[in-house]
Amino acid sequence: MKRLGLRARVTAVFALGALALSTALSSVAYQITRQNLLTERERTLVRSAYFDAVIVREGLRAENPAISEVLRGLDTGETRRPVLRREGQWFSRSADTGITDSIPVALQRLVSEGTPGTQRVDLDGEPAFVVGVPLDEVDTGFYEVTTLAELERTFNVLATVLGVAALGTTLAGAALGVYASRRVLEPLTGVARAADEIATGDISARVARDTDPDLDRLAVAFNSMVDAVQAKADADRRFAGDVSHELRSPLQTLSAATSVLARRRDSLEPRTAAAVDLLTEEVTRFEQLVSDLLVLSRSDLPAERRPTDVVGLVRGIARQRGLTEEQIEVTGDGSRPEVDQRRFEQILVNLLDNADRHGGGAVRVGICTDPVLVRLEVDDEGPGVPPDERELVFDRFARGRAASARGGTDGTGLGLALVKQHALAHRGSVQIADRPGGGARFVVELPAREGS
Repeated sequence: MKRLGLRARVTAVFALGALALSTALSSVAYQITRQNLLTERERTLVRSAYFDAVIVREGLRAENPAISEVLRGLDTGETRRPVLRREGQWFSRSADTGITDSIPVALQRLVSEGTPGTQRVDLDGEPAFVVGVPLDEVDTGFYEVTTLAELERTFNVLATVLGVAALGTTLAGAALGVYASRRVLEPLTGVARAADEIATGDISARVARDTDPDLDRLAVAFNSMVDAVQAKADADRRFAGDVSHELRSPLQTLSAATSVLARRRDSLEPRTAAAVDLLTEEVTRFEQLVSDLLVLSRSDLPAERRPTDVVGLVRGIARQRGLTEEQIEVTGDGSRPEVDQRRFEQILVNLLDNADRHGGGAVRVGICTDPVLVRLEVDDEGPGVPPDERELVFDRFARGRAASARGGTDGTGLGLALVKQHALAHRGSVQIADRPGGGARFVVELPAREGS
């Protein structure tokens, strides 16, 4: 299961905290409001029932009173339903629709004993409230059954409003969490952005100072670290450049001397001629190594991007290296991406050299362009590269099982390292895959635009 990022966790904490708080407050507010409204309504119903009981008591004192008419004379509205129990018989102002069945027997017994009482009951599936008042006559009790459906609907509306308020509070908490996480993580985002720029060769990238003293310490520490890295990189670059330049003079002398010997090879003894051939090859390899070291010393500098016809560039280099038109595969929209032409050329040349030395030669070169990405592929027909060696071959002077298995011992050991450095300078990547049918496929992907 993928773990949530820090920003998502901070936002979730704020949202859950707001949800818990708003739910607790809403629940408390709902219960308090519900209890207060119920208590106040019941008090009102009790007062109304006592008032109506007085009227009924006066009506019963008449000679041969019509109980139904007395009950009809009460002003009870649409919610209160009065009934009278006298000598075991029920009386109401209309047909009994189950009102008397809803009055609990315990309440009837209490009223018959001369004690008033109240009780919440269920009337036709809806909540109701019963008030029982004993009258002066023996075994006579007045009851009022009031439905609380309207009050229950009010409670439902209240619950909905509080629920919406809790949801709004939760969303507000999440928004606050997003803001807080963005504010807290902004320095880390700046550090990540600067680190990404440094990884692509822009060693001048720095993190802006912050007014917060705790966050400012991070910026100062990071910038100090980058200053130290830059100083070390500059020193290494100067050393590599100085060494390469110092080696050029004796190399030129050696090259001139071997050229003289090579021109007189036919007049030399066989063993001496073989030694001259070996010396010429090693001097040539040494010259290439010095040249690669010079390039490598500058490879961590930012790429100089310009709109480039990479398709034409690939076609030209591939044809120079002896590939046929059928071996050059062009796809995409043919756009002109922004790349460093010198670096892109060296990427392709080094991959083709690598295929010649270790893969039996390139059998296909593919180039795909679109507004977002440039994809370069070079296939060879060698033994391929084992998965556990695919990162090692891009190290400087790497000579692992992969290089040995792919054959050849010439080369400087820096070609693929330069390919990786040039790809990183474009904020791109290089990978090795298996070629369908056998062999290796080197894949270089570069963003088509700066910052894309």
